[in-house]
Amino acid sequence: MLKRVVVVDGVRIPFQLSQTMYKKDLAVDLAQMALKGLLVKTALDPALVDHILYGTVIQEPKTSNIAREAAINCGFPVSVPSHTVTMACISSSVAVTDGAEKILSGRADVVVAGGCETFSDLPIRFSKPLRTKLLGLAKASKGGALAAAAHMLKGLRFPADLAPEAPAIANYTTGEVMGHSADRLAARFGVSRADQDAYALRSHHKAAAAHASGWYGGEVVPVRGETLENNVKGDTTLEKMAGLKPAFVKPHGTITAATASPLTDGASAVLLMSEERALALGYVPKAYLLDWSYSAVDPFEDLLLGPAVAAAQVLRSARLSLANDVDVVEFHEAFAGQVLANFEAMRSQKFADAYTGGFCVGEMELAKVNPYGGSLSLGHPFGATGARLVTTAANRLAAGEGKYALLAACADGGLGHACLLERYEK
Repeated sequence: MLKRVVVVDGVRIPFQLSQTMYKKDLAVDLAQMALKGLLVKTALDPALVDHILYGTVIQEPKTSNIAREAAINCGFPVSVPSHTVTMACISSSVAVTDGAEKILSGRADVVVAGGCETFSDLPIRFSKPLRTKLLGLAKASKGGALAAAAHMLKGLRFPADLAPEAPAIANYTTGEVMGHSADRLAARFGVSRADQDAYALRSHHKAAAAHASGWYGGEVVPVRGETLENNVKGDTTLEKMAGLKPAFVKPHGTITAATASPLTDGASAVLLMSEERALALGYVPKAYLLDWSYSAVDPFEDLLLGPAVAAAQVLRSARLSLANDVDVVEFHEAFAGQVLANFEAMRSQKFADAYTGGFCVGEMELAKVNPYGGSLSLGHPFGATGARLVTTAANRLAAGEGKYALLAACADGGLGHACLLERYEK
């Protein structure tokens, strides 16, 4: 009998702006918090887990397989294999779908998937010339301290070669930061500054209302007594947003600090099982993980259009209609302009003919999209957002908001992801 993959439950720790609540924590610490929170919430015996997959983007060399280090240090048996994946901002999406594929192939029945990121503790390197000198220092030191010092200094440019290198936010291939691409994309699809400000305002107000109502009470596990996420600005106004200057393309760009997702620390985790195993263990799943797709487009011109392509692929594969079948949408908000440009692309037959073989996704009904906030307001820890989308969408389905959920996200490199969940009928 063909196995079906179910989302049993999911959690995240409170997402926090970098250099705030988690500034003294390592990324592996954040991962442990989320994994432990999932174990506590689900009362899962960690010995039952067949595999752990965890996504992250900016890797600390000491914990390059962060999945393994976090798992061992938060109580999983050493016999549970764990590995780390990376695919820019959809890294934990890959962790989830790779875990689902393990279940479908019969290689596992119980999988924990998620991701983490910290911008408060970035691995900073020396420049390449200085690294080369340092690596050759052992050989030079055989001639004594003076010879070693002369070797170190010879050929170095001062002060340029002594300056540290932080991880670049710019794309390696294009050399461009994502904000510049987003600004061009907004202009290309006719998304105005006012449109972007209004969308960002909606995100913050929705997130603030969700926290105030207790919607995230079961989804966000407390850390040091805190469950609120400190980028949410429930009191912001269009007037405040209108006063901000362009952040990337100056002086005439349309993207500002308010319409771009902030640098965020956080972690998330999702419990996946085969339906048969979940029921045997006494769990009531929240959703089926129905189908998923990954897309790739030109990173120079179409960097952030991956979600529009992936959404078309997955809806066509599942033979579902956005208008008639999908009631729940969780869409990653890297930038307000990126979201609205993708919506324009999804309803364009011209775009469909050029990018999706003629399959037009159709008009996006905004009321279905991110009614409890999104990455603009909640924050965006690169490696953790994908699993957050899965958890929130599954919770919305379980709460009766609809039968099918569409999840979509962009990622650096011109990559995109879309996924479909189906409500689990108890």
